[in-house]
Formats: sequence, structure tokens, C-alpha cells
Amino acid sequence: MSELLSATFLTALVSGAILAGLPLLFAGLGELVGEQSGILGIGMEGYMLLGAYAGFNGALYGGSPWVGMLCGVVAGLAIGSVVMLLSVRLGLDQVVVGIGVILLGEGLTSLLHAVQFGASYPRLGEMNDLPIPLLSRIPVLGESVFSQPLIFWAGIALVFMVRWMLRSTRWGLDLRAAGEKPRALDAAGVSVIAVRSWAVLVSGALGGLGGAYLAVVSAGVFVAYMTNGLGFIAIVVAMLARGRPGWVLGGSLIFGLCLSVATALQVIGVDVPTDIVYMLPFLAVMVALAAFARRSYLPAALGVPYGRGER
Repeated sequence: MSELLSATFLTALVSGAILAGLPLLFAGLGELVGEQSGILGIGMEGYMLLGAYAGFNGALYGGSPWVGMLCGVVAGLAIGSVVMLLSVRLGLDQVVVGIGVILLGEGLTSLLHAVQFGASYPRLGEMNDLPIPLLSRIPVLGESVFSQPLIFWAGIALVFMVRWMLRSTRWGLDLRAAGEKPRALDAAGVSVIAVRSWAVLVSGALGGLGGAYLAVVSAGVFVAYMTNGLGFIAIVVAMLARGRPGWVLGGSLIFGLCLSVATALQVIGVDVPTDIVYMLPFLAVMVALAAFARRSYLPAALGVPYGRGER
């Protein structure tokens, strides 16, 4: 029991939670923005896979993890543009389009990786940490929280930025109106199609960034199907967050905590079967759904295509 409370174990636990949870944070924030506008991002898994592949190649050949992050965002924007055309502009079924994006992401990335690298799996170097003076010396939290790469702090800043955007800007008001009462927004002279289009692009960009972080920072390698359902968990976290970015951050860290338990236990010499490790995040999601799903809130027009002048 004393080993479970040791600084070594707690540091590994918190560090692992951040490392595993940050991809979900970016994807969850992207899903949150999309859902608030009335667009259900079923294809988040595909966004992340395409972002992971593009991000890995960008970091590998560009020589910088930041190039990889940018490539992940671009890949997310590219597939988000396709979803915008099909789901928003043409009004096709969002679930069907999302499933198509997932299948495209899984098939295309695994095929391209096999053609490009064969059976080899090149690895990337670690991203440099940015220790904060004085705070990085705090026991446990200093090494685990205040000695993270800059992208971690960018993610925290993004939480506050999305919250401010949703609550304090005209675009945030239009975004929520597009998900709640799109006809009222249209009657006020604001294009529902334009608002939803921007929301889908933001969702794709953040999903691609989450995938790039997963491949470049968390894993340092690209493996086919490496998201392992992370995109679906991002959808659940965004739904349970009820439009609150801070809740997405909390849900992401809880997910990361579930994954980091095994690593932290191995640090102190306790072996945990890998099957249990992979089961914990999904078990946590099921518990969260059972406990909070009835109190979750979804926009009234979520998943409903909008056509101006239709009744």
C-alpha cells in the first residue's frame, strides 16, 4: 500500500493520465463544437486516424513534432471539408457519412502505411518538455504537470478559448442557435449552413490534431487502427459534457488515468494483464453513461439536416 502512495507511483500516474488523455481532449473539444451546431461527428475516429498518419509523416520527414501537428490539422481540415460538403451542404445523413469517414480513415491509413513502410515501424524522438520555473520543483505535480511539452499548455488554453467562444461571442451564440433552433437563426438573417460549415471544419481540425498528438507525442509511432475507439469515446465525453469544455478536460483526464494505471503499477513492480488495461477506459465510459446519461443534454436539432425554406 505504501508503494501506491509513493512519489514515483503518483508521478507516473499523473504523467500517464496527461499523455493518454490529451488526444481525447482535442478530439472531444472538436466534437463539442460540432455538436453544439447540430452536427454529430460520428466520423471522429476517421478524423483522428487520418490526423495521426499525416502527423506522423509530417514529424518524420519534417524533422519537427510541430510540423507533424500542423499536418494533422491539415488532414483533419481536408476530411472535414468532405463531411461539410456531404452532411451540411448536401444534407446527407450524418451517421452514414460518419461511418464512411471511419472506413476511409481505417482503410486508407493502413494501406498507405503498409505500402510506405511495409512491416517496419519507424519511431520518432520525444517532444521536448517545457519546465515551468519553481513550479516544476513541486513534488509529484512538478515532474508530472509542470514539466510538459508546450502542446499540453496549448490544449489547456484551448479549453478556455472554446469556453469563451461559446459563452461570450456572437459566433458562439450563432453556433448554439444552429443546434437548438436553426430556423430562428435563419429568420434572424444568419446562415445556418455557414455556421455549421465552420463548426465541422473546426471539429475536423481538432480531431486531426488529437490524432497527430497520439502518433507524435503519446506513441511516437504510427500503427494501423491505433485509435482503438478513441474517437467514439470523444463523442461520449462531448455528449456528457453538456456544452462545457471544462467537463471535456475532466473526462479526458479520467480516461487517461484509466490507461495510465497499468504503466504506473509496472513502475513499482506490479504487472497488470494488458486485457484489463484496455478494458478500463470502456468500463469507465459505461459507468459514466449509467450514472450521468439521463442528465446529459443534446441540442434539439442535433443530427437533423437543415435546408432553407423546408418545413
